[in-house]
Amino acid sequence: MIESLTGFTVLLALVFLRVPIALAMAIVGYVGFGYFVNFVAAGKLVASMAYEVGLNYELSVVPLFVLMGNFVARAGLSEELYNASNSFLGHRRGGLAMATIVACGGFSAVCGSSLATAATMSKVTMPSMRKYGYSDSLAAGSIASGGTLGILIPPSVILVLYGVMTQSNIGKLFVAGVLPGMLGILLYMAAVRFTVWRNPEAGPPAERADWQQRLKALQSTWAVVALFVLIIGGIYWGIFTPTEAAGVGATGAFSISLLRGKLGWKDLYHVLVETIETTAMLFFILLGAMIFSNFINYADLPNALTNWVLGITVSPFLVMSIIVVIYLLLGCVLESLSMILLTVPVFYPVILGLDFGMTPETTLIWFGIVVVVVTEISLITPPIGLNVFVLKAMLPDIPTGRIFAGVTPFWVADIVRLTLLIAIPGIAVYLPSLMG
Repeated sequence: MIESLTGFTVLLALVFLRVPIALAMAIVGYVGFGYFVNFVAAGKLVASMAYEVGLNYELSVVPLFVLMGNFVARAGLSEELYNASNSFLGHRRGGLAMATIVACGGFSAVCGSSLATAATMSKVTMPSMRKYGYSDSLAAGSIASGGTLGILIPPSVILVLYGVMTQSNIGKLFVAGVLPGMLGILLYMAAVRFTVWRNPEAGPPAERADWQQRLKALQSTWAVVALFVLIIGGIYWGIFTPTEAAGVGATGAFSISLLRGKLGWKDLYHVLVETIETTAMLFFILLGAMIFSNFINYADLPNALTNWVLGITVSPFLVMSIIVVIYLLLGCVLESLSMILLTVPVFYPVILGLDFGMTPETTLIWFGIVVVVVTEISLITPPIGLNVFVLKAMLPDIPTGRIFAGVTPFWVADIVRLTLLIAIPGIAVYLPSLMG
């Protein structure tokens, strides 16, 4: 127990010294395992885990979904999504910001990356919001917050990594993210409504589109709808596995890009290189996390925490609430992916040891969705909020403090959603329970 806590302390120190999180976890895990056994065995452990990560069949879904997201971004589907949502919502006060949220949700369904969603939608939606005199804080806040939906609404790379680490059903995790993702969109729209109620000048209404314009805009979103139904519908009805779905999705996104004339040889080269770079980064971080988790498991930290929790008479939901508070605090100082890979190996055995009135499989699916929602919150939480800094890079004329002020109502909406997910697990586990 003391050894594992020392390892965590050293790891955090290395992170604050700006050592890459993947390297920091690998170093602490290697040294810690070498301390308990010997360094020859630790070296063999690193080699065997690198081999396992590289040949893990379930992880082959990662580069395919990353590739699909890159093709989708290249195809320019974001404009069609925004135009469609804008035609229905833009005439309302705050409607352009609401349309941005809906478009972010739709783009997330075929992208899977929060940072890519925020960066792409900032180019599409910010000009029209500025045209109609929206406040920078509401406009930037809606884009940064809407972008966080990318890691929850399936397909989600984060859910894939969680599924691999906890041996959960990735297909059920994807389906479990649908209702919480839709709830997030509704609560974000409510946050926009609250903002313009307090300050009507923050989000003036735009022109009203007639039904002919709305139907025409809606028809242009066929590619996004077809991809989402093909991937998630195929998984839900058991037509193919998540890995096969990723291959189908990547092929579909490639075909759409070709049909739209958006993919020349140079574009294809950039898409492939970007996919390779992202995949290599994700695999390296996952390898470091596995080496570190092997060390803390050998140090018996998860078992010690589980036994301690079981030895005190508190409600399992109180334990879950404490874990969520820890995540919220960590989100202020750690990057989201690193936070999940660092903490899940410690916390999920504790959750499995508690009685929430669900099967172990269902409990892990519920916990995975809760963890991802907490991670979404960390993407807009100061001082690390990555989505905020991505938006700052895309919109350098807006002060960072103004963007953080703009995301505050959405942060509150996320806390409401998180509370509902903890209090009503059925929001996350109902759809997976209908699957075979």
